[in-house]
Amino acid sequence: MKVMPVNHAKAAEVFLQDEPHLKFHDERLWDMRQKRDQQMHILPEWQELRARASEIKEHTLAHLPEYLEQFEANAKKNGIHVHWAADAGEHNRIAGEILEKHRAKSLIKSKSMVTEECDMRGYLEPRGITVTETDLGERIQQLDNQMPSHVVVPAVHKLIPDVAKVFAENYQTDPNERDPHALAEAQREAARPVILSADAGMTGGNFLVAETGTFVVCTNEGNADLSSTVTGLHIATLGIERIIPRMADLGVFVRLLSRSALGSPITQYTTHFRGPQKGGEMHVILVDNGRSQRLGMDDFWTSLKCIRCGACMNTCPVYRRSGGLSYGAVYSGPIGSILDPTFNERKYSTLPFASTMNGSCTNVCPVKINIHEQLYKWRRVLAEHHEIPFVKRELMRMAGRIMGKPVLYRAAINSTNAALGNLPRVALYNWMNPWGKNRELPPAAKQSFHSWYKENRLKKEKV
Repeated sequence: MKVMPVNHAKAAEVFLQDEPHLKFHDERLWDMRQKRDQQMHILPEWQELRARASEIKEHTLAHLPEYLEQFEANAKKNGIHVHWAADAGEHNRIAGEILEKHRAKSLIKSKSMVTEECDMRGYLEPRGITVTETDLGERIQQLDNQMPSHVVVPAVHKLIPDVAKVFAENYQTDPNERDPHALAEAQREAARPVILSADAGMTGGNFLVAETGTFVVCTNEGNADLSSTVTGLHIATLGIERIIPRMADLGVFVRLLSRSALGSPITQYTTHFRGPQKGGEMHVILVDNGRSQRLGMDDFWTSLKCIRCGACMNTCPVYRRSGGLSYGAVYSGPIGSILDPTFNERKYSTLPFASTMNGSCTNVCPVKINIHEQLYKWRRVLAEHHEIPFVKRELMRMAGRIMGKPVLYRAAINSTNAALGNLPRVALYNWMNPWGKNRELPPAAKQSFHSWYKENRLKKEKV
């Protein structure tokens, strides 16, 4: 079946028409961006930390096989079972086999973008295994049958009435409840019995440490600690790019992660997992799923430095005003727009164009990924691979020809200025002008710079 590209523009248009959600989403994310800036100004060594984090990540990616093998060897010494998953299907099969071996029918899990990426719930649940998200935002999204809309705050697009409606449908609570504390308590009351009776627990992870064979999970709710310890069977899923060489390197990333994500100095829980608890069992699944291929892409390999803080999303004017679900992918916002095409170039061919190219995403990235430059490079790749809609492709080709010839360009500018002042509105605002669909064209300049320079400077220079 032919894959159709995600229609980000159409989905964004729907979100733009929802004024209450649009206003809240924009203000909430911008508030996180401002808090991030406050934390940045508190630390005089902030830029040094960013540079160091970038260096560590680039060094690690350049020696990725060696560090992964070092992690595996040390993790096994610690009593951890290490598994390698080449793709999403293999990850799901491994997780399913572990659960089947332990006759587990109920799985509690904390937030994990990799399991979302692999659609693990979609694999396990038809096989009779109930999967319950324990993170508040993830649980809200699960109950509402939606993907996470943000890598850190999965339900950031929802208002309190939205959550009240979801909980009323699933927990039989008051649909008119407007107290967020009461709603959080309703989730806690519903989740605790499920957690205490679960057969297995699963977490994601923020960092793998090669030197020690350990991994670290950073959360604010403590749900990962419950998921990992209550059942005695702990499965952790991490992408292979999450590796860092030494425990000493960890401090650099811990100082940057929460400050960049939420504007808080550190997460409430930074848990180090060194091995299974007494009488228990611990499994780590290392997931590739296209990461090795991305590592070999000259223009895009540094996207693997990402630590999933969401800072680029919080600052992006397009993401803030279109909502994460409009991207149609697990990873949204600027980072998603450069990651997603590596998973499916055609399906996500529209996402690199969902940007103003203002560079703010690059400026706030704690590991200094050149996000806006990669967005531009993806546009070039997609054009070369003919993954751009026909109308846009033809308009760009026409524009390229005109701009490549100064005489044609100046003639086009003069005729455009005349057209803007005289043509009827229907001739200017139509399907050939998608830019003007939700915005007014700027007024025409009375005079081009070239003609002004010719009149005012060239004459003087000749004299």
